[in-house]
Amino acid sequence: MILITKYLKNFYIVLIILTILISIFFIPNFKFQISLLWPAPGYYTINSYYGKRIAPTEGASTFHKGIDISAPEGSSFIAVTSGTITYVGFLGGGGYTITLTDENTSIGEIKYSYCHCDPNFIVSEGDYVCKGQIIGYVGPKYVYNEKGNPYSDENGIPTNGATTGPHLHFGIRINDQYVDPLNFLSKQE
Repeated sequence: MILITKYLKNFYIVLIILTILISIFFIPNFKFQISLLWPAPGYYTINSYYGKRIAPTEGASTFHKGIDISAPEGSSFIAVTSGTITYVGFLGGGGYTITLTDENTSIGEIKYSYCHCDPNFIVSEGDYVCKGQIIGYVGPKYVYNEKGNPYSDENGIPTNGATTGPHLHFGIRINDQYVDPLNFLSKQE
């Protein structure tokens, strides 16, 4: 009985060591597997990072599921990779939103969200877009005629989602799990 216990103990130790070695050498580092462009060429200041934060306005989340890139209204943004546009419309706190989906990755489906866009969309659901292609423009702070929009500023003027001003919110979901975009992007100034 003692001999069996000794072998089991050694077996578990070897199993733990193998698990650690496999995780170090064989679990892919996603940052190097996904080659993405910076979503807002020419604009590199980040006003709000991924993760916990103090909500900047009523209705905004205290856990930020992306990055906010400072860019003026009308600035273009691009497809960070090639894929299909799977959503175009008003989406709660994100305001006017475009979602680009890439289903052909080694790690599963990846969705890229561009929020607080100009409501005059230049892409439609189902469009295939190429990496680097302009897919939209940074939208205005204020939007009108969006039925059911619960977001507004301190004066009651309806806003483009939960926002304090024009910027591009960029988020990444891998298999429907939000991840920090800066783990995959590099600023290409």
